[in-house]
Amino acid sequence: MATAQNFYELYRRSSIGGALTDTLDDLITQNNIDPQLAMKVLANFDRAIAEVLQDKVRSRLTFKASLDTYRFCDEVWTFQLKNVTLKMENGGQVVSADKVKIVSCTAKPTGAAA
Repeated sequence: MATAQNFYELYRRSSIGGALTDTLDDLITQNNIDPQLAMKVLANFDRAIAEVLQDKVRSRLTFKASLDTYRFCDEVWTFQLKNVTLKMENGGQVVSADKVKIVSCTAKPTGAAA
């Protein structure tokens, strides 16, 4: 028996997640797909992006910044940084930003299958 596993929806707010959501909204508006199918597509996106990031991404990043604010709510850490310098491992490109927001969640959402 297959068990349903929940995945975080936070990647839906990324640029690719936003583009997918906008496209699905357009398809629903044009009556090309049902809203239930769009929800299944988004759930599949949540699963796929989490698996790819876990299995395929091996790069590391270091950063220096000033911590502006932080909070911990519902098992989610949120850090807002300012005056940020990011550097990829192995002497990679250095990127600077005025502000960066980091959201960190536990490995499995509450209520997820073991």
